[in-house]
Amino acid sequence: MSTVPAYSITTDAIAAEKERADRSNEDIDVAKILTIDTLDLPALKPTEVRMKILAVSAEHNIDHAVTADTVNIADARGGKIYPGNSATGEILEIGDQVKKFTVGDIVITHCNGGADEYGYPLRIYGYDAEESTGWYAKEAVLDQWQLIKAPLDCGLNLWEIAALPLRAPTAYHLWRRALGIYRLKVSSEHKARLNVMSFGGGVGELFLMLAKAEGHNAYFCAGSAERRASLEAHGIVGIDQKAFNRFATRDDVRAFTKHCKGLTGGEQFHVVCDMLRGPCFGAGLAVSARQGVNVSAGWQLSQVVDYNSTLMSVKQVTIDHTHYETVDGCAAATELYGSVFKPTIHKEIYGWDDLPRAHAEMHHNTQTGIPIVRIADEMPAAVKDLVPAGS
Repeated sequence: MSTVPAYSITTDAIAAEKERADRSNEDIDVAKILTIDTLDLPALKPTEVRMKILAVSAEHNIDHAVTADTVNIADARGGKIYPGNSATGEILEIGDQVKKFTVGDIVITHCNGGADEYGYPLRIYGYDAEESTGWYAKEAVLDQWQLIKAPLDCGLNLWEIAALPLRAPTAYHLWRRALGIYRLKVSSEHKARLNVMSFGGGVGELFLMLAKAEGHNAYFCAGSAERRASLEAHGIVGIDQKAFNRFATRDDVRAFTKHCKGLTGGEQFHVVCDMLRGPCFGAGLAVSARQGVNVSAGWQLSQVVDYNSTLMSVKQVTIDHTHYETVDGCAAATELYGSVFKPTIHKEIYGWDDLPRAHAEMHHNTQTGIPIVRIADEMPAAVKDLVPAGS
């Protein structure tokens, strides 16, 4: 057994900061909850590997864990979790039954916990899967089934690769579900080219890249001018959320609906990807076309969904909840790195000590792209050419 530095979240830290912030999630200082700790790594089992973490991306479910805004997951896990659902790393040691990898391989993780009978995860590793420890750590021990060889020749740099292990499978699953549901209702012969919109965020960007790659009209509704510009470079039309006051009132939603009718020749959107919560949800339903599909992997802001079911029934709109991809789906999504998935990276690459600040800035929605944290000081030779100068 060895001990490594790792970040943790505890119920005590959550309670203390919530009291200081007077129970306001907006005023919570994430950096006071997500703190450096130590983690005891177990001895390798025959099918396990020990991995040096090179880089991770900040994920929104960690914000939920820090703020305990929907479920106090640290409390549910016994008072402490070691978070981190997405990582790129180098294999340092392998068990004697590991066949897929060798020492020195560069790999990416997926976060599937226990699977149901169809292969879909019931829990997420490093979050709500019992006895799991995430990858906001200097090293980790995990089973070989949780790893995929990193596609180092895909044309992306190391930070872009590190942005995708969680987001790409999520977007891939969202898109194939949304398109499959729509095609159950409307055939390609009736409607070949769809209008597809997603609200801001890394998963939404990748979702639209899939839609665009398959020949559909893609629209990105976000408040960040930098992120809209990045998507527009791929031929995806930008819509400024701030121009509609982030849908704070009915008049804002009406103005948004009118704008979207103009963009789509009155047809509106056949597929919408959003959080199924908060102000974007109502706006997304308002601009859904007949037979449309509204799909989401998120439960940010609330666990409760509220909508006019009669109106959605009349419009034949399908509202679909998803969670995460299968293991095979994660591998399939990885095949699209660089050719379809070209993520927008936040301008600053954070260091190990900056990880809490990365999450604090994510919490306040001030980043210009997907936030990446460099964990390793020294990079292996296999990836040194993939590290942009100065980062």
